[in-house]
Amino acid sequence: MLSFLDTAVIPFLQNLYSAVGYLGVFFAMVIESTLLPLPSELILPLAGFMASDTSQVEPLTHGPWNFWVVVVIGVAGNTTGSLCGYALGARLGRPFLDRWGRLLLIRKHEVDQAESFFARLGSPTAFVSRLLPGIRSIISFIAGVSHMPIGRFTAYSTLGAIPWTIALVYAGTVLGANWSRIRDDLRPFDTLILLACVAAVAVFVWWRLGHPGWHRGAIQA
Repeated sequence: MLSFLDTAVIPFLQNLYSAVGYLGVFFAMVIESTLLPLPSELILPLAGFMASDTSQVEPLTHGPWNFWVVVVIGVAGNTTGSLCGYALGARLGRPFLDRWGRLLLIRKHEVDQAESFFARLGSPTAFVSRLLPGIRSIISFIAGVSHMPIGRFTAYSTLGAIPWTIALVYAGTVLGANWSRIRDDLRPFDTLILLACVAAVAVFVWWRLGHPGWHRGAIQA
């Protein structure tokens, strides 16, 4: 897998950013958010590295890369890809992932976890799941399968993408030329993020148990 990243994914992103700059970040994030195996843990830190290097020229604006422009475009790409995933889920249903998910590097237990997570928490799952590895790339499809109201899905998904995008772009600026080691360097932070999300989910579920009427209508909300 690491060899594949080094020989295929990283050169693909480098060439994409060199050719179309910000548009490449958008395109890559759309791919990442539409079930396809292109990790945002590489897409965004590389863009952050470009923003931290004043010698790098963004080909569309012919100026230096800008941190906040990268963040906005990354969030926009995530939302666009999420809507594509939602549409696929609404049209194709769960049987599509059961049959073809392995070709997209999506494991059955990840789909089961996403469905269970969505069934328990309803609409806010689209927010929380953006911080959970594995589930974050599937939840849009599951939301589409469940026909979650698209307005709420878009809002929650966009809000959830904001902290994730800022964190990874910032990590790229901090790591600088070592950005390609982002996955190893951020592994401890992944654990902290996961623990924080588990705690947040636990509080959320506890709150819901105290409001059974809201619980029954959560998925329709």
